[in-house]
Amino acid sequence: MFDSPIGVLLMTFGAAATPQDVPAYLGRVRGGPPTPELVAEFQRRYRLAGGSLLVRNTWAQALALQSLLESQHADGPTFKVSVGMRHTPPFIHEGLQQLVNKGATQVIGLILSPQYSPYIMGGYHRALDEAREAVSPSLTVRVAGAWHTLPAFIDALARRVSEALDSVPQAERDDVAILMTAHSLPKVVADREPDYLQQLGDTANAVAHHAGLSPDQWQFAYQSAGHTPQEWLRPDIKELFPALRQAGHRRALVVPVQFLSDHLEVLYDIDVAARQEADEAGIHLMRIQTPGLMPQMIEALAEVVQRELGIR
Repeated sequence: MFDSPIGVLLMTFGAAATPQDVPAYLGRVRGGPPTPELVAEFQRRYRLAGGSLLVRNTWAQALALQSLLESQHADGPTFKVSVGMRHTPPFIHEGLQQLVNKGATQVIGLILSPQYSPYIMGGYHRALDEAREAVSPSLTVRVAGAWHTLPAFIDALARRVSEALDSVPQAERDDVAILMTAHSLPKVVADREPDYLQQLGDTANAVAHHAGLSPDQWQFAYQSAGHTPQEWLRPDIKELFPALRQAGHRRALVVPVQFLSDHLEVLYDIDVAARQEADEAGIHLMRIQTPGLMPQMIEALAEVVQRELGIR
């Protein structure tokens, strides 16, 4: 059934490697030259956050995934896993070329976002289609759909919640408000994708249930709204801090439900900007560690690949 290696391409947005790379990165994201003010702002964020670890972390996940797939299928198909970014090196076409060079004749594209929308993720499809035409038109390529409630993924996030709560003295744990977050979207986009918003809610509810949280312990919020005049989804996380403090909470734990490793939306948007706003409201802000290389996280990625191939 599988005479040649199966290629797996982990795809994500990309990130500037250094502050000096920010102009080129923003130019690709925005489809044109960014303003000097926007470049300066993002360079400031990169410096405060210590840079982005997204590309490095994605490569680490790729290596871990290949190792797991090989161990699970020692007598079956062979796997080759690579990485492709939409807006920074290694680009999607480079990752696809690497898989073809290693003998892959079919490739599973796996977007590192558990929730899936063909509209929101359309850029990945277009980039992968263009790469296939340029690299090997005969290559069989398909993109995995949503995997937002896979048990291994939910288990990974729930374990991270438990770990974070374990760091709080027992007598103070009831005082922790838990905020499940996802990247905000322009409302005009969200209105076209109600299923995507439902997936975010399904993930948050599944994590809360698996972590044993009662409904009054947590709520959902958005983060990382863009710098545009259009309306973005609410509530934004920063809007919740004053009310939490008025309700008597002194701590809040942020649980991103779609970010799989550390990058700017975590290291700056939560750890720097949101924390500063929480401090001003009298709230001590905490964050779960992203699932990264947790065994449960890599198992979830392997399950997605196996699901797409119809194997176990």
